[in-house]
Amino acid sequence: MAQHGITLPAASLEDSLNVLSRKSGAQILVDQDLVRGKKARAIKGASSVEAALIQLLHGTDLTYQKRGDAFLILRGGHAQPARRTVAGPRPKAAIRGQGPALAADDGQASGDAGSGNDIVVTAQKMSERLIDVPAAVSAFTAQDLSDQKIEGGPELLRAIPNVSFSKDNFSGYNFTVRGIGTKAISVTADPAVAISFNYTPLIRNRLFEQEYFDVERVEVLRGPQGTLYGRNATAGVVNMLPAKPKLGIWGGEIQGEVGNYASTRVRGFVNIPLGDTLAFRAAGAWTKRDGYDYNTVTQKNVNGRNLYSTRLSALWEPDPALRFSFFWEHFNENDDRARTGKQLCTRGETPQKIDYTDRNGVAQSQPVVGAWSIGALTPGCQQKTLYSDAAYGVPNGRGFPIVTALTLALAGNRGPYGSYYTPMGLDPFGTANGQQSHDLREIGTFYDPKYRARNDLFQFNAEIDITDRLHFTGQVLYTKDYYSASQDFFRFQAVPYFIAPEQYATGVKAAWKPYLGSRNGLGTFKDPQLGELTTPAAIDRSEARSEQWAQEVRLNSSFDGPFNFNLGANYLSYETTENYYVFSNLFTIAALSEGPYCDAKGVGCAYIDPNPIDKINGEGHNYFRSIQQLKTKSWATFGELYWKPAENFKVTGGLRYTDDQKLIIPYATQLLSDTRGLNSGTVDRGYPADPAETMRWRRVTGRLALNWKPNLTFTDETALYASYARGYKGGGDNPRGQADKPCGPNGLPVAPALVCGTYTRLPTKFEPEELNTFEIGMKNKIAGGKILLNFSAFFNDYKNYQISQLINRAINTENLNAITYGAELEAAWIPSRHFKVGATLGYLRTRIGNGQSSIDVMDRVQGHDDWMTVNPWAQSPNTCIAPKALVAAYLKKVNPKDINSTSDSGINFFCEAPHVFGSAGNPFAPGGIGQALYGFTYSPTAPYDPSKPANYYGPNPSNYGAPNNGYGFAADLSGHELPNAPHLTFNIGAEYTLFLDDWRLSLRGDYYRQSASFARVYNTDYDRLRAWGNANLAITLSRPASNLTYQFYVKNVFNSTPITDAFTGPNEVGTFSNVFTLDPRIIGFSVRVGIK
Repeated sequence: MAQHGITLPAASLEDSLNVLSRKSGAQILVDQDLVRGKKARAIKGASSVEAALIQLLHGTDLTYQKRGDAFLILRGGHAQPARRTVAGPRPKAAIRGQGPALAADDGQASGDAGSGNDIVVTAQKMSERLIDVPAAVSAFTAQDLSDQKIEGGPELLRAIPNVSFSKDNFSGYNFTVRGIGTKAISVTADPAVAISFNYTPLIRNRLFEQEYFDVERVEVLRGPQGTLYGRNATAGVVNMLPAKPKLGIWGGEIQGEVGNYASTRVRGFVNIPLGDTLAFRAAGAWTKRDGYDYNTVTQKNVNGRNLYSTRLSALWEPDPALRFSFFWEHFNENDDRARTGKQLCTRGETPQKIDYTDRNGVAQSQPVVGAWSIGALTPGCQQKTLYSDAAYGVPNGRGFPIVTALTLALAGNRGPYGSYYTPMGLDPFGTANGQQSHDLREIGTFYDPKYRARNDLFQFNAEIDITDRLHFTGQVLYTKDYYSASQDFFRFQAVPYFIAPEQYATGVKAAWKPYLGSRNGLGTFKDPQLGELTTPAAIDRSEARSEQWAQEVRLNSSFDGPFNFNLGANYLSYETTENYYVFSNLFTIAALSEGPYCDAKGVGCAYIDPNPIDKINGEGHNYFRSIQQLKTKSWATFGELYWKPAENFKVTGGLRYTDDQKLIIPYATQLLSDTRGLNSGTVDRGYPADPAETMRWRRVTGRLALNWKPNLTFTDETALYASYARGYKGGGDNPRGQADKPCGPNGLPVAPALVCGTYTRLPTKFEPEELNTFEIGMKNKIAGGKILLNFSAFFNDYKNYQISQLINRAINTENLNAITYGAELEAAWIPSRHFKVGATLGYLRTRIGNGQSSIDVMDRVQGHDDWMTVNPWAQSPNTCIAPKALVAAYLKKVNPKDINSTSDSGINFFCEAPHVFGSAGNPFAPGGIGQALYGFTYSPTAPYDPSKPANYYGPNPSNYGAPNNGYGFAADLSGHELPNAPHLTFNIGAEYTLFLDDWRLSLRGDYYRQSASFARVYNTDYDRLRAWGNANLAITLSRPASNLTYQFYVKNVFNSTPITDAFTGPNEVGTFSNVFTLDPRIIGFSVRVGIK
């Protein structure tokens, strides 16, 4: 786009080039030694940047060369690359990406692969060529992103070595760099990879949903960047730099696209100058397409997209030394995007008998026939591979505590169907052959997903050149974010399950009548949230509201001498409230069954919220609600010193002091909690908060880097670097247990406790992460700039790496020590102006430290055959383990005869449970009725020493507890690999361009592949994720003179559906696996038109 009327006063050549770069938006690269001491004449009314350069360089021994959108200042007759920009502390445009992310050559030069190392980045928060930065950095211009069809943050993995990405089960995602990501899904946990907008970190962001538009550059820094970028950068940084307004330039661009899945996309921008010192820019993008998945129940395509983004920005430069800019970006999504993929499960089997050794050492066998014992001992899903045909099963619902509890649902008086509302022993999820569709893009649910997200971002920036050598930068950012996503909790259809009211011989109880109905001879239940259904059903909803303020000031120098510096301070304030709900008609039925224990006004029973799902009052105990509130305040000071004792050698040293403070307000979940019925609590309605807790950490981190640029005979330019860095990420809070709360008379809880003794003890907090990392690297330009070759190797020593799992209805985050090490290669070759090829290769190994362990909810007994897993009472979240001999002794004593027997209803109390009718939470514990009735004592939370014999029998029992408070035996993780850390990642891209007079025809192909990895730290066959690949093709026809481009592309050419990650559900609902996959094959055609 042409620029008119460029006017500059006479000044030093260095200052004139600096002002020209800022005013025009052009990137000008120059070695400061070339321009030092040279003067530039005044120019007036230059018609273009090139015209201005010709006038400025007239009479000097310098010339320029244009490469893409950049201008390289060279000594006349030579083609040596520039080493530093003089375009101020913020470059206005990037040149090119590196590796396979090279932009098309503009035809004015023969092609230069090494220009990928000439790209100007701000990895160290000042303008430097990439080759001069002593760190592993990948940078992508807007053209690079378009060439490789990288349309959002999740697709960056296809162009960067040792990077992986996947959505998590709730409101976040996991962007992993060098094996380290955000596997901690607690709201109080910080991300490991800092996502930044124009250098400012965003704790809550839309990296997963939002598509890139009007981007100047995306920089990805691998390895800890804590010194300059601060908190949440232990693994790296993704920094998105939006295109900024350009002074004196009127222009824009509009792009339209159509494709399969009824896809329609529009994006564009317009740049409006107002005089010589002020400019505005407006940009936007909109995407709408039908769903990728098919719901066989509603017969609709789901998982579609309907989203848009807008950005308004302004730039004011009242003086060459003063620059002020402002950005407002808005994102909105309202569609049926699925939060997770298909739900897989190798169906669990009900044990027919318990084989055990009795107290006398005699082998025995006890049948399992009663409804309660079947429910307590049946696993929902098995720990089997996700890649077998059996993995497309459905959980065995007989093992769900809530299903077992429905035997207490007394809907009517005694008749031919008894008084029960549900059949005894029937599996509500027993679909045909216990199987579902084997298509990962096909689900069968009564409820289509709903996805809502909104984000507003405001940023103000001030850049002041205090002198020619001192530069001040100030930034203020505010964001407000809302997110809500709901979907069927189970991704398959249940069977009709309820008894019709007309089948009761003597009528239905009055309290039940508003809820019961019938349809085609089948019973229905009219749930206030889910509506009237014949089948058991559940919907979960994850929602979050957050606000963030961030301020940062920096002062950096550009002295001619050997010393320079970059100093700064920042402050961050972040508040969020996250809610996770599970609505189920089974929960409401269980709440209704407590009717006999309420008074006439319903006081004493679990409160049933009467409102529809989109208008709930949030106080119901007939649904699960987890509330997490967090307030974070953080401030830091930082600085780096740069010393060049020689022209080709540079030392960087930096320190940062961080003060993090988190205020956590814990809330107990209240599912089915009441004050008089079977699930004793302190409230019938609402969610009272426990006392707030403040957590604080102070840390000093830093880095040291050496950068040497030797003169080698076989390269044009080489940079060698070695660095050490220390990183830190704050800790957080785990959901509260209630085991330490006091109990009142008759064992009833004392406010504000939910249920004393109901919850086993979880750690109440997790520790901060700390790491030491070492890295070496080499960056090269070879063969006259036709070859780029970059190499890096790293070693990371992590302490307290944070990993979460859903255990006993709570997100429990643990700390593990681990090491990661590996190497990365980035290469590009441009043999001619017609052809270029680039590749990246990442090698990664990870190892969890010796002595590390964790409870595996899929295998709590860990090969201890004399123990077994027991499902808890419906209201209690505590799945536990118990000795087989004791479980069998109990069943032998109560002697259930068949599936309709209820004599075994106490089996769930092997796990810590509510205080039913004021009795002890565990009747088998000391002082309970277990010793008198069954002849043994057992309590999962009692002290337990595995090195000593257990004595459960007689009046003086000892060592009668269980390991880890009954959770189970811990799995030894020594030597295991970290999750989402494939050994190899590989990408290759090639492009061939034909020059046809004014037209260019480019054919491009990219292929990405990652090797196998694991979804969890336990590294079992169940956890293994197979290797997968992705191929993309594009044909582009462009006419630069007309700013016109046509493109036809195919993404995911082979329509692959790999499982990229998996999330394991809790025991109470079958330990199912929610899996995640890629988008299907997408075919599109676009037209882009530039406006001058």
